[in-house]
Amino acid sequence: MELRQLEYFVAVAEERNFTRAAERVHISQSGVSAQIRQLERELGAELFDRSARTATLTVAGKAALEHARTALAAAGSLSQAVGEVTDLIRGRLTIGMVIGCTVTPLFDALAAFHRAHPGVELSLLEDNSDRLVEGVRDGTLDLALVGTAVATPAGLDALTIVSDRLVAVVPEDHPLAQAPRVGLRELVEHPLICMPPGTGLRTVFDQACAAQDLHPGIGLQASAADAIADLAARGLGVAVLSESMAASYRDRLTTRLLDDVDVPALLALVWKGTSSPALRELLRHSRQAFSFSDVETAPVRSSSS
Repeated sequence: MELRQLEYFVAVAEERNFTRAAERVHISQSGVSAQIRQLERELGAELFDRSARTATLTVAGKAALEHARTALAAAGSLSQAVGEVTDLIRGRLTIGMVIGCTVTPLFDALAAFHRAHPGVELSLLEDNSDRLVEGVRDGTLDLALVGTAVATPAGLDALTIVSDRLVAVVPEDHPLAQAPRVGLRELVEHPLICMPPGTGLRTVFDQACAAQDLHPGIGLQASAADAIADLAARGLGVAVLSESMAASYRDRLTTRLLDDVDVPALLALVWKGTSSPALRELLRHSRQAFSFSDVETAPVRSSSS
Protein backbone atom coordinates (compact mmCIF):
# COMPACT_ATOMS: atom_id res chain seq x y z
CA MET A 1 0.00 0.00 0.00
CA GLU A 2 1.41 3.38 -1.04
CA LEU A 3 0.56 6.91 0.02
CA ARG A 4 -0.17 7.88 -3.58
CA GLN A 5 -2.84 5.17 -3.72
CA LEU A 6 -4.48 6.66 -0.66
CA GLU A 7 -4.24 10.13 -2.20
CA TYR A 8 -5.97 8.94 -5.38
CA PHE A 9 -8.61 7.11 -3.34
CA VAL A 10 -9.43 10.25 -1.34
CA ALA A 11 -9.49 12.36 -4.50
CA VAL A 12 -12.03 10.07 -6.20
CA ALA A 13 -14.12 9.86 -3.02
CA GLU A 14 -14.28 13.67 -2.76
CA GLU A 15 -14.74 14.37 -6.46
CA ARG A 16 -17.08 11.37 -7.00
CA ASN A 17 -15.61 11.11 -10.46
CA PHE A 18 -12.44 9.43 -11.75
CA THR A 19 -11.83 12.03 -14.47
CA ARG A 20 -12.03 15.01 -12.09
CA ALA A 21 -9.90 13.16 -9.55
CA ALA A 22 -7.24 12.52 -12.21
CA GLU A 23 -7.18 16.23 -13.09
CA ARG A 24 -6.84 17.07 -9.40
CA VAL A 25 -3.82 14.80 -8.84
CA HIS A 26 -2.32 15.58 -12.27
CA ILE A 27 -2.12 12.08 -13.74
CA SER A 28 -4.18 10.18 -16.31
CA GLN A 29 -7.54 8.66 -15.48
CA SER A 30 -6.20 5.21 -16.35
CA GLY A 31 -3.36 5.74 -13.88
CA VAL A 32 -5.80 6.62 -11.09
CA SER A 33 -8.03 3.64 -11.92
CA ALA A 34 -5.08 1.24 -11.99
CA GLN A 35 -3.73 2.40 -8.63
CA ILE A 36 -7.13 2.17 -6.97
CA ARG A 37 -7.66 -1.33 -8.41
CA GLN A 38 -4.29 -2.30 -6.92
CA LEU A 39 -5.34 -0.83 -3.57
CA GLU A 40 -8.63 -2.76 -3.70
CA ARG A 41 -6.73 -6.00 -4.38
CA GLU A 42 -4.47 -5.38 -1.41
CA LEU A 43 -7.45 -4.62 0.85
CA GLY A 44 -9.56 -7.46 -0.53
CA ALA A 45 -12.63 -5.29 -1.12
CA GLU A 46 -14.03 -2.91 -3.70
CA LEU A 47 -13.96 0.71 -2.52
CA PHE A 48 -16.24 2.21 -5.19
CA ASP A 49 -19.50 1.31 -6.86
CA ARG A 50 -18.72 2.00 -10.52
CA SER A 51 -22.14 1.06 -11.92
CA ALA A 52 -23.40 4.68 -12.12
CA ARG A 53 -21.96 7.82 -13.74
CA THR A 54 -20.66 8.98 -10.37
CA ALA A 55 -18.20 6.97 -8.32
CA THR A 56 -19.88 6.28 -4.98
CA LEU A 57 -18.24 4.71 -1.97
CA THR A 58 -19.12 1.16 -1.00
CA VAL A 59 -19.52 0.23 2.65
CA ALA A 60 -15.85 -0.76 2.68
CA GLY A 61 -14.93 2.51 0.98
CA LYS A 62 -16.76 4.55 3.59
CA ALA A 63 -14.97 2.64 6.34
CA ALA A 64 -11.61 3.28 4.71
CA LEU A 65 -12.01 6.97 3.87
CA GLU A 66 -11.30 8.55 7.26
CA HIS A 67 -8.36 6.22 7.85
CA ALA A 68 -6.92 7.18 4.47
CA ARG A 69 -7.30 10.88 5.30
CA THR A 70 -5.65 10.31 8.68
CA ALA A 71 -2.72 8.48 7.08
CA LEU A 72 -2.21 11.25 4.53
CA ALA A 73 -2.44 13.91 7.24
CA ALA A 74 0.13 12.04 9.34
CA ALA A 75 2.50 11.81 6.39
CA GLY A 76 2.01 15.50 5.70
CA SER A 77 2.67 16.36 9.35
CA LEU A 78 5.90 14.36 9.26
CA SER A 79 7.11 16.32 6.24
CA GLN A 80 6.00 19.61 7.77
CA ALA A 81 7.67 18.85 11.10
CA VAL A 82 10.99 18.23 9.37
CA GLY A 83 10.54 21.35 7.28
CA GLU A 84 9.70 23.40 10.35
CA VAL A 85 12.93 22.54 12.17
CA THR A 86 14.90 23.36 9.04
CA ASP A 87 13.07 26.69 8.61
CA LEU A 88 11.33 25.46 5.44
CA ILE A 89 7.55 25.02 5.50
CA ARG A 90 6.11 22.96 2.68
CA GLY A 91 2.80 21.36 1.86
CA ARG A 92 -0.56 22.50 0.58
CA LEU A 93 -3.30 24.75 1.97
CA THR A 94 -6.81 24.97 0.57
CA ILE A 95 -8.66 28.17 1.44
CA GLY A 96 -12.37 28.79 0.97
CA MET A 97 -14.04 32.15 0.43
CA VAL A 98 -17.68 33.18 0.23
CA ILE A 99 -19.07 33.72 -3.27
CA GLY A 100 -19.06 37.27 -4.57
CA CYS A 101 -16.57 38.40 -1.96
CA THR A 102 -13.72 40.86 -2.41
CA VAL A 103 -11.76 41.01 0.83
CA THR A 104 -8.50 42.82 0.23
CA PRO A 105 -6.86 41.95 3.59
CA LEU A 106 -7.31 38.23 2.90
CA PHE A 107 -5.57 38.63 -0.44
CA ASP A 108 -2.82 40.64 1.30
CA ALA A 109 -2.40 37.82 3.83
CA LEU A 110 -2.15 35.20 1.08
CA ALA A 111 0.42 37.28 -0.80
CA ALA A 112 2.56 37.86 2.30
CA PHE A 113 2.37 34.18 3.21
CA HIS A 114 3.35 33.13 -0.32
CA ARG A 115 6.38 35.43 -0.27
CA ALA A 116 7.48 34.02 3.07
CA HIS A 117 6.74 30.36 2.26
CA PRO A 118 6.90 29.73 -1.50
CA GLY A 119 7.13 25.99 -0.88
CA VAL A 120 3.46 25.84 0.18
CA GLU A 121 0.95 25.32 -2.62
CA LEU A 122 -2.14 27.51 -2.17
CA SER A 123 -5.60 26.76 -3.56
CA LEU A 124 -8.56 29.15 -3.33
CA LEU A 125 -12.19 28.28 -4.02
CA GLU A 126 -15.58 29.96 -3.65
CA ASP A 127 -18.80 28.53 -2.23
CA ASN A 128 -21.61 29.51 0.11
CA SER A 129 -20.87 29.69 3.81
CA ASP A 130 -22.70 26.55 4.91
CA ARG A 131 -20.72 24.38 2.51
CA LEU A 132 -17.46 26.14 3.38
CA VAL A 133 -17.99 25.48 7.09
CA GLU A 134 -18.67 21.80 6.36
CA GLY A 135 -15.52 21.72 4.23
CA VAL A 136 -13.45 22.95 7.17
CA ARG A 137 -15.12 20.43 9.48
CA ASP A 138 -14.43 17.45 7.20
CA GLY A 139 -10.87 18.53 6.39
CA THR A 140 -11.44 19.39 2.73
CA LEU A 141 -10.56 23.02 3.54
CA ASP A 142 -7.85 24.26 5.88
CA LEU A 143 -9.24 27.77 6.34
CA ALA A 144 -12.33 29.61 5.13
CA LEU A 145 -13.73 33.12 5.14
CA VAL A 146 -17.45 32.74 5.83
CA GLY A 147 -20.55 34.68 6.70
CA THR A 148 -22.09 33.34 9.89
CA ALA A 149 -24.77 34.04 12.48
CA VAL A 150 -22.62 32.76 15.37
CA ALA A 151 -19.21 33.95 16.51
CA THR A 152 -17.72 30.44 16.51
CA PRO A 153 -19.38 27.65 14.46
CA ALA A 154 -19.59 24.40 16.43
CA GLY A 155 -16.37 22.41 16.50
CA LEU A 156 -14.26 25.12 14.87
CA ASP A 157 -11.99 28.00 15.83
CA ALA A 158 -12.84 31.44 14.46
CA LEU A 159 -11.60 35.00 14.08
CA THR A 160 -14.37 37.57 13.57
CA ILE A 161 -13.48 40.08 10.86
CA VAL A 162 -16.66 42.14 10.60
CA SER A 163 -19.74 42.34 12.86
CA ASP A 164 -22.64 44.16 11.20
CA ARG A 165 -26.26 45.02 11.91
CA LEU A 166 -28.84 44.34 9.18
CA VAL A 167 -30.32 47.23 7.20
CA ALA A 168 -33.05 47.86 4.63
CA VAL A 169 -31.79 49.54 1.47
CA VAL A 170 -34.21 51.43 -0.81
CA PRO A 171 -34.32 54.25 -3.39
CA GLU A 172 -34.85 57.70 -1.89
CA ASP A 173 -38.47 57.87 -3.13
CA HIS A 174 -39.45 54.59 -1.43
CA PRO A 175 -41.89 54.84 1.54
CA LEU A 176 -39.34 53.25 3.90
CA ALA A 177 -36.85 55.98 3.06
CA GLN A 178 -39.16 58.49 4.75
CA ALA A 179 -39.89 56.33 7.81
CA PRO A 180 -38.25 57.50 11.08
CA ARG A 181 -37.70 53.87 12.11
CA VAL A 182 -37.97 50.51 10.38
CA GLY A 183 -38.62 47.18 12.05
CA LEU A 184 -39.17 43.73 10.61
CA ARG A 185 -42.96 44.10 10.61
CA GLU A 186 -42.73 47.23 8.45
CA LEU A 187 -40.11 45.59 6.25
CA VAL A 188 -42.04 42.42 5.42
CA GLU A 189 -44.95 44.44 4.04
CA HIS A 190 -42.77 44.97 0.94
CA PRO A 191 -41.22 42.58 -1.61
CA LEU A 192 -37.69 41.75 -0.50
CA ILE A 193 -34.35 41.10 -2.18
CA CYS A 194 -32.02 38.90 -0.10
CA MET A 195 -29.00 36.66 -0.07
CA PRO A 196 -29.90 33.00 -0.74
CA PRO A 197 -30.28 30.35 2.00
CA GLY A 198 -26.96 29.00 3.20
CA THR A 199 -25.47 32.47 3.60
CA GLY A 200 -24.64 34.06 6.95
CA LEU A 201 -26.68 37.20 6.36
CA ARG A 202 -29.75 35.21 5.28
CA THR A 203 -29.46 32.99 8.34
CA VAL A 204 -29.51 36.03 10.64
CA PHE A 205 -32.51 37.48 8.78
CA ASP A 206 -34.48 34.21 8.77
CA GLN A 207 -33.86 33.64 12.47
CA ALA A 208 -34.98 37.18 13.31
CA CYS A 209 -38.19 36.74 11.30
CA ALA A 210 -38.89 33.36 12.88
CA ALA A 211 -38.47 34.87 16.37
CA GLN A 212 -41.36 37.25 15.56
CA ASP A 213 -43.38 34.61 13.65
CA LEU A 214 -43.04 36.62 10.44
CA HIS A 215 -43.11 35.11 6.97
CA PRO A 216 -41.47 37.54 4.53
CA GLY A 217 -42.11 37.48 0.81
CA ILE A 218 -38.67 37.20 -0.78
CA GLY A 219 -39.10 37.89 -4.46
CA LEU A 220 -35.49 37.98 -5.63
CA GLN A 221 -32.23 36.46 -4.41
CA ALA A 222 -28.60 37.10 -5.35
CA SER A 223 -25.25 36.11 -3.86
CA ALA A 224 -23.47 39.42 -4.52
CA ALA A 225 -24.24 42.67 -2.71
CA ASP A 226 -23.76 44.66 -5.95
CA ALA A 227 -26.52 42.67 -7.65
CA ILE A 228 -28.90 43.10 -4.71
CA ALA A 229 -28.29 46.85 -4.61
CA ASP A 230 -28.81 47.18 -8.37
CA LEU A 231 -32.13 45.35 -8.18
CA ALA A 232 -33.28 47.56 -5.30
CA ALA A 233 -32.22 50.71 -7.18
CA ARG A 234 -34.54 49.64 -10.01
CA GLY A 235 -37.51 49.43 -7.66
CA LEU A 236 -37.81 45.64 -7.69
CA GLY A 237 -37.90 45.33 -3.91
CA VAL A 238 -36.30 46.29 -0.61
CA ALA A 239 -32.72 45.04 -0.26
CA VAL A 240 -31.63 43.41 2.99
CA LEU A 241 -27.90 43.92 3.50
CA SER A 242 -25.44 44.60 6.29
CA GLU A 243 -24.35 48.12 7.28
CA SER A 244 -20.86 47.82 5.78
CA MET A 245 -22.22 46.47 2.50
CA ALA A 246 -24.83 49.21 2.22
CA ALA A 247 -22.20 51.91 2.80
CA SER A 248 -20.96 51.37 -0.75
CA TYR A 249 -24.31 52.48 -2.22
CA ARG A 250 -25.04 55.65 -0.24
CA ASP A 251 -24.73 57.77 -3.37
CA ARG A 252 -27.88 56.24 -4.88
CA LEU A 253 -29.74 54.36 -2.14
CA THR A 254 -31.09 55.12 1.33
CA THR A 255 -30.25 52.88 4.27
CA ARG A 256 -32.51 52.24 7.28
CA LEU A 257 -31.30 50.21 10.25
CA LEU A 258 -33.59 47.32 11.21
CA ASP A 259 -33.87 48.43 14.80
CA ASP A 260 -35.45 45.23 16.16
CA VAL A 261 -32.74 42.91 14.77
CA ASP A 262 -29.98 42.95 17.38
CA VAL A 263 -28.07 39.84 16.29
CA PRO A 264 -25.31 40.91 13.87
CA ALA A 265 -24.22 39.22 10.67
CA LEU A 266 -20.59 38.18 11.03
CA LEU A 267 -17.76 37.72 8.57
CA ALA A 268 -15.17 35.37 10.06
CA LEU A 269 -12.17 33.20 9.34
CA VAL A 270 -12.78 29.63 10.53
CA TRP A 271 -10.42 26.67 10.89
CA LYS A 272 -10.17 23.37 12.76
CA GLY A 273 -7.07 22.99 14.89
CA THR A 274 -3.57 24.30 14.17
CA SER A 275 -1.45 21.17 13.93
CA SER A 276 -0.20 22.30 10.52
CA PRO A 277 2.79 24.70 10.65
CA ALA A 278 1.67 26.17 7.31
CA LEU A 279 -1.80 26.93 8.66
CA ARG A 280 -0.35 28.50 11.80
CA GLU A 281 1.77 30.78 9.64
CA LEU A 282 -1.16 31.71 7.39
CA LEU A 283 -3.25 32.55 10.46
CA ARG A 284 -0.44 34.77 11.74
CA HIS A 285 -0.36 36.68 8.45
CA SER A 286 -4.16 36.87 8.44
CA ARG A 287 -4.31 38.37 11.92
CA GLN A 288 -1.77 40.98 10.86
CA ALA A 289 -3.68 41.80 7.66
CA PHE A 290 -7.00 42.14 9.48
CA SER A 291 -5.68 44.17 12.42
CA PHE A 292 -7.83 47.28 11.88
CA SER A 293 -9.09 49.42 14.74
CA ASP A 294 -12.16 50.42 12.71
CA VAL A 295 -13.93 47.96 10.43
CA GLU A 296 -15.74 50.79 8.66
CA THR A 297 -12.43 51.80 7.06
CA ALA A 298 -11.31 48.28 6.26
CA PRO A 299 -11.18 47.50 2.56
CA VAL A 300 -13.80 44.77 2.68
CA ARG A 301 -16.50 44.25 0.04
CA SER A 302 -18.36 41.06 0.80
CA SER A 303 -21.54 39.19 0.06
CA SER A 304 -21.39 37.68 3.59
CA SER A 305 -22.56 34.53 1.93
